Amino acid sequence: MSAFGATKKLLIGIGNYGRSDDALGWKFADAVAEGSHGFRYDIEYRYQLQIEDALLVSEYDEVIFVDASHTQYENGYSFYESEPKQVTNFTTHSLPPEAILWLVSRLYNKKPRAFVMAITGVNWDLRHGLSMDAQVNLSKALDYFNQREPTYGASVLSKGT
Repeated sequence: MSAFGATKKLLIGIGNYGRSDDALGWKFADAVAEGSHGFRYDIEYRYQLQIEDALLVSEYDEVIFVDASHTQYENGYSFYESEPKQVTNFTTHSLPPEAILWLVSRLYNKKPRAFVMAITGVNWDLRHGLSMDAQVNLSKALDYFNQREPTYGASVLSKGT
């Protein structure tokens, strides 16, 4: 919590504009940052989650990881709470949100409330632009998120790292 009792919130969009539907996480973050769904979240963009992200996440009370998914969700997306989990196939290059949360708890003794917004994608080719299916799924995910959250403002911290 901040000094005034407000919850410090972070939204991490994971993706890549150059890989078609892999851009879903970034497109979601763009929509939030542009204010069309203006929430009180700091916004970060990542190609993938890495060990260094544990420090960033440790500074927040709530974090939402948004990423494209190969899973075909009935509604086109899945929104669920995420818990810390140690991974056995450890790599420094790409980590799931649960591994980042585990590092946050182990290294910084913190446990932010965390969620994952997984949005179904279907095209992963090297090209710019979402497939029609992904655009529909993005819209559904944003509609759900807009209903879930009160309307505030967002600030963009950094794009890509």
